[in-house]
Amino acid sequence: MEFGIIRNFINGEWEESKSREVHKIKNPALNEVIAELPWSTKEEVDRAVQAAKEAFPEWRRTTPPSRARYLFRLKELLEENFEDLAIVQTKEVGKTIDEARAETRRSIEAVDFTVGVPTLMMGDSLRDIASGIDEDIIREPLGVFASITPFNFPLFVPTMTLPFALATGNTFILKPSPEDPIVTVKLFEILEEAGFPPGVVNLVHGGPDVVNVLLDHPDIRGITFVGSTPVAKHIYRKCGETGKRVIANGGAKNFMLVMPDANPDQTVASLLSSFFGNAGQRCLAGSIVLMVGRDQAFISRIIDAFVEGASRIKVGYGLDERVQMGPLQSKEKKERVAGLIQKGVEEGAKLLLDGRKLKIEGDYPDTCFLGPTIFDEVTPAMTIGHTEIFGPVASIMRAEDLDKALDMVHSLPFGQGACIFTSSGKWAREFECRVQAGNVGINIGIAAPMAFYPLGGMKDSFFGTLHAQGKDCIRFFTESKIVIRRWF
Repeated sequence: MEFGIIRNFINGEWEESKSREVHKIKNPALNEVIAELPWSTKEEVDRAVQAAKEAFPEWRRTTPPSRARYLFRLKELLEENFEDLAIVQTKEVGKTIDEARAETRRSIEAVDFTVGVPTLMMGDSLRDIASGIDEDIIREPLGVFASITPFNFPLFVPTMTLPFALATGNTFILKPSPEDPIVTVKLFEILEEAGFPPGVVNLVHGGPDVVNVLLDHPDIRGITFVGSTPVAKHIYRKCGETGKRVIANGGAKNFMLVMPDANPDQTVASLLSSFFGNAGQRCLAGSIVLMVGRDQAFISRIIDAFVEGASRIKVGYGLDERVQMGPLQSKEKKERVAGLIQKGVEEGAKLLLDGRKLKIEGDYPDTCFLGPTIFDEVTPAMTIGHTEIFGPVASIMRAEDLDKALDMVHSLPFGQGACIFTSSGKWAREFECRVQAGNVGINIGIAAPMAFYPLGGMKDSFFGTLHAQGKDCIRFFTESKIVIRRWF
């Protein structure tokens, strides 16, 4: 095994779990075991919480400029380990090396934003609100937070919250996906090297049982989560019952509207990246191409170019710099997506490109590989028309005009992202004002916000009030204390 047995990081020490439940981590391109992951016991999770609780008083009293210096050091070390982090992601997630490098860069950008914490945590003051009386808002940390993160962005999603929590003076516990925890171990090795005090950051591994321990633990003040909508709802409900703050991002079914005046070449290029980047395994990936209007010649031109471009995508092992799309993360994920493709065929959708017939260059098992797949004549009533597929599958629908297109977008319960391709400022403005989605793209196929903006989400794609990243995240990890003063 290349990476051996995965360990927890509790109170500044690496330790192997005493659990007998072990999960095997595989390289999806090679279908080879590269690590073993013992799932944490309840006692181990509790020790991580207690370590974070005990570390909190001293860490919160560490001045914001001093905390920022830890984050500066973290950023430097991430830069030094940039390529190694990218390679690990490719090996355990299946990303292409360029996609892994992009994720690493976005992770560093998140840390970069949080080094400005002395400014970001500043409160507000007003003198003489009444005769001789002054009033201030002070933003203070709350205590121990935990984050439950998904498999598809194992480095970036933790950095959407972890550095924000640390910068504002909180202590932190990360529970990564059991599917690909190796890069988070690398992240914590870097955190250890950066010199964060024992107990400030902790890492525990496991599945639903570990999640429920974190949700029920009375010493945890808040939870952040990214994953499916059913689990997001469960976490949101449990946090409400126990009085925890919560950011819970759920699933998605993102529409890409193509208006009759869209630039054909730029639109098709954006669609290819949106639908098939990261093998379609991202919450802001395109799910549905919605062709708007009655210009059949234009519609056929876009569809033909989309199918032709998708058929030329080179699929293979992501460490090959020539590869444009890697495998799905596991055999089970491939089988699920392949089953949904078959469901689309059975329900009458027109299969224009069948990724199940993929032929891979090189001596690689086809266990997790699936090629780009495109359906036409899909309706919202079909399974593939309303189910989050989370794979390299595009469904094409049609609408007569923008009003009917928005009705179709709003007929589904999700509201993660939506994009429009058009040369019309009127249509673009109408779309951005009316569409019920948290992340909106105008001639952009992946409406992913930068670290200094929050990750949006609406409807069944988000549960909570404040979002990850940006100033929202600073507010999430701090409490506003109102101080009213009079001196005699």
